[in-house]
Amino acid sequence: EIMTCFSALLFSSLSLMAGTGGPVATFSVWDYVVFAGTIVSAAGIGLFQAIRGRKETSSAEFLLGGRQMTAVPVAMSLTASFMSGITVIGTPAEAYRFGAAFWLFGFSYAIMSAITAEIFVPLFYRLGITSAYEYLEMRFNRLIRLIGTSMYIVQTALYTGLVIYAPALALNQITGLDLWGVLVATGAVCIVYCTLGGLKAVIWTDVLQMVIMLAGFVAVIARGAVLQGGLTKIWQDAAEGGRLDAFDFDPDPLKRHTFWTIVVGGSIMWTSIYSINQSQVQRYISCKTLGHAKMSLYVNMVGLWVTVSLAVFSGLTMYSIYKNCDPLSNGDIGTPDQLLPYLVMDILAAYPGIPGLFVAAAYSGTLSTVSSSINALVAVTVEDFIFPLCKNLTQKQVTWLNMGLSKLCYFQPPLFAPRLSLSIFGMISGPLLGLYLLGMLFRTTNSIGGLSGMIIGLALTLWVGIGGQIYPPTDEKTKPLSVSTSGCNNSQSNTTASPWTSPVTLTQQPELVISHAGIFKSEIWILCGHVTSRFSGSIFITNILNKLYK
Repeated sequence: EIMTCFSALLFSSLSLMAGTGGPVATFSVWDYVVFAGTIVSAAGIGLFQAIRGRKETSSAEFLLGGRQMTAVPVAMSLTASFMSGITVIGTPAEAYRFGAAFWLFGFSYAIMSAITAEIFVPLFYRLGITSAYEYLEMRFNRLIRLIGTSMYIVQTALYTGLVIYAPALALNQITGLDLWGVLVATGAVCIVYCTLGGLKAVIWTDVLQMVIMLAGFVAVIARGAVLQGGLTKIWQDAAEGGRLDAFDFDPDPLKRHTFWTIVVGGSIMWTSIYSINQSQVQRYISCKTLGHAKMSLYVNMVGLWVTVSLAVFSGLTMYSIYKNCDPLSNGDIGTPDQLLPYLVMDILAAYPGIPGLFVAAAYSGTLSTVSSSINALVAVTVEDFIFPLCKNLTQKQVTWLNMGLSKLCYFQPPLFAPRLSLSIFGMISGPLLGLYLLGMLFRTTNSIGGLSGMIIGLALTLWVGIGGQIYPPTDEKTKPLSVSTSGCNNSQSNTTASPWTSPVTLTQQPELVISHAGIFKSEIWILCGHVTSRFSGSIFITNILNKLYK
């Protein structure tokens, strides 16, 4: 009884000190239990799907779930696939430091969903393809297909490397677990359910992980509302701190967040992700009907709205708590990406298991992205590189090939620079979208035009992207909103080191720097390809092309 009272008093004291700076609690046994339960559940779904579908061993079953999936689980999987650990950790930090402009992505999600559902989904679904890049060979030639596939592999390998590191960093900060140990654990879990269960396991695991991600945000907001006296108080604090001034119509493309860079540039970025990225295409073409495929995009749109709203409001909650004692300025943490993990241990340590839920949320975001990437990389490798060369493989050989590649695809090139990885992701997305639009919108475009547009567009893309790395926007264009340390009880600003340190920042400005330039890149690609096709002669409309334009 004495220990129980002491623990209650300790937890109460920790709650009362929330938002005043200083060291925070660490993981408890129950946090480890909750976190481990999440990992076991994810692996268990893979085992269940493997046992359930042990008689169905075809490549279509492994890579596309037998094309029998329904709209809602596919929609949740679509949402989870690119709502990674970066979203869980980075977006609240963005809202805390720069305001609620990320809510404007709701417009981008609506535009993206309409374009993808009404233009790209019918085309891919009608063609009955497995790899999104099969279209490029049908429309242009095999060389362009292989180049497109190779660009996707580079893009996915770099981005996946970053999203693997994000939750590993969070775990290392909160629990002290070794970074490499967490990376190995991530790979082991993903390999288990990707190898054994295929796409069905990935989708149903994504459903579980999506629920956990949302639960993590809700826990932070609910506890913050209790501490601050309600959601209305959080909203008022955000308004007084300038965090709700989201509608900035300044046309300056160098500013961090404006209406134009987020809505227009964000629409291009997200359209390139959902319309032609294999990780997403593979999901909606696994639906059993075209209606289910379209519906999955619109349900996914709602899921994206909910996710970004909870992430941004978590950031506003964090500002309400730390408005008078910024942990970063006070020296409690070393980089902005540590803000939300620090908040969780500050306000939720009194509830054993809840910090574990948050870490599970960050980890779930990464598991969903990594598993999606593994499954998609297997699909494009088999369909675009192996099948054309080895046409006489037996069904059993194909099954073992798929499983073997699922293991191999996790061991990707090492992450060399988080900011550059995100930038290269954007550099490739815009031009690839331009290539698809060039083929879809202009019947007279030929393979010479497509190839020339690809070379010119990619060269300009690299020029803009690398230039943005060498000469980033000035501080007055990107500086965060004001914070204070007047309410800190224990200032650590003069210390030489912090117990919370990390070598990278996972906030999402690099994506935006590249995304609003994506309009320029796509248009240049289309223009160059169309002009070159005109000079090199129009194509002959074959039966395949008539099918594409039907």
